Amino acid sequence: MDLFDLSGKTAVIIGGNSTLGTAMGEVLGAYGAKVAVVGRNAENSVAAKSRIQNVGGEAEVFTADATSNEDLERILSEIVSWSGGVDILFNCPGKNSATPFFEITEEEWDSIMDVNLKSVMLACQVFGKQMIDQGKGGSIVNISSVSSGPPLSRVFTYSASKAGVNSVTQFLARELAPHRIRVNGIIPGFFPAEQNKKILSEERIKSIMGHTPMNRFGTPEELQGAAIYLASEKASGFVTGTFLRVDGGFGAMTI
Repeated sequence: MDLFDLSGKTAVIIGGNSTLGTAMGEVLGAYGAKVAVVGRNAENSVAAKSRIQNVGGEAEVFTADATSNEDLERILSEIVSWSGGVDILFNCPGKNSATPFFEITEEEWDSIMDVNLKSVMLACQVFGKQMIDQGKGGSIVNISSVSSGPPLSRVFTYSASKAGVNSVTQFLARELAPHRIRVNGIIPGFFPAEQNKKILSEERIKSIMGHTPMNRFGTPEELQGAAIYLASEKASGFVTGTFLRVDGGFGAMTI
């Protein structure tokens, strides 16, 4: 039935050179999309591009600061010149910190909020407007977190930023529906992403496993099914404003 065929589509992945962003770019490329890998670290972006090409996908690297509207407008022009348009947007940037609440500085708060939330707003403005102008619909997928609600202990600013991502996702689902642009979120559980490794003490891991029925971390590849499903209009054309949990049962648990 070709439910996941993305041939002729262009997917932009903001934070496409991250651990999870790379895995999602890989599956989008494998199913036919041209993938624009957007990130600040050129070396990581080239590695992500190579992984996409290794599964038969077509990809190109675009360097930008996701918190800069000027940068995003610039790469939009570059991507349109490269591929002809934009059909799919994944917002994957992430920054975390375990700073105790009373020690959080304004600078740290602003930095995390900029990367995790402001970047989503800006990308949805820049690329969402492009989708509207094209008149062909589209799909926007925002990467949230199990910390978006209820919040996790020790990661105050991160939790607040991801709650904001959920709100933005639902607001834009309604705002963009008349233009046939679907806006959804993925709520990952605990994956070995770089931003989380530094705050995963032995005690913290034990606590997480005790609250995860599958009793293990996820692998980046286990997000690929959710990514391709939400990206494909054929598979999820009537799905918008929703969140797909990929968390090993974490969200189903209580004491």
